[in-house]
Amino acid sequence: MTGTNAAKVSRAAYERELLRLQTELVKLQEWVRAEGARLVVVFEGRDAAGKGGTIKRVAEHLNPRVARIAALPTPSERQRTQWYFQRYVEHLPAAGEIVLFDRSWYNRAGVEHVMGFCTKEEHQRFLRQCPIFERMLVEDGILLRKYWFSVSDTEQQDRFRRRLEDPLRRWKLSPMDLESITRWEAYSRAKDEMMVHTDIAEAPWFVVESDDKRRARLNMIAHLLDSVAYREVPPPVLELPPRPSSTGYERSPRDLQTYVPDHAASL
Repeated sequence: MTGTNAAKVSRAAYERELLRLQTELVKLQEWVRAEGARLVVVFEGRDAAGKGGTIKRVAEHLNPRVARIAALPTPSERQRTQWYFQRYVEHLPAAGEIVLFDRSWYNRAGVEHVMGFCTKEEHQRFLRQCPIFERMLVEDGILLRKYWFSVSDTEQQDRFRRRLEDPLRRWKLSPMDLESITRWEAYSRAKDEMMVHTDIAEAPWFVVESDDKRRARLNMIAHLLDSVAYREVPPPVLELPPRPSSTGYERSPRDLQTYVPDHAASL
């Protein structure tokens, strides 16, 4: 467990260790592909808890054909009439794939429950069915890892304020995000109830202290790597072939094509 008063991780140390961990993530990816494994990583937590930034660092150097991010939009009218877990099942990995869920089926235990988007009966049914659903995934051979990013109320509010002032990140905020400030205790109670029902031996929750984003990213990635018994898979031997001699091809005149303006020349 990380103390909230721990010293901030320096940028130099962070970047050095992040690169090492990302190199290991590539090895994990190649093992998943070679072994035909199926890995699901669930990222949950309050708004502005650091989930998105961590997912970005996890996926940064991975092959998008192997590792993909599942960030599902609001369900359609048809999906609302389906079994709740149905639309998430569609995004589960096949052999040799990794899926990173940027929020997941746990929407029903948090946002939907607190904001009144589901009924009390639907919420209680979710809490009963979720452990069964996850045991089925694990029993079928899926490697399931669940991370809860824990952020303090003061840090969350500071991050919201910085997003409001930053035109590049303002899109991350919605009226619902801001309303979560006024429902802090309701979300806390919902999280506690969720943990009681879904922190199971087959698929336990792992809490990531995320007031320090750098520390949170390093801790989460290191834990994920330690939790999977992967091995380094030797890469195929590749050699750059010699470029063949010209056979007389001539490039078409440049004025026959439309080029983007040289914006960089104006800097």
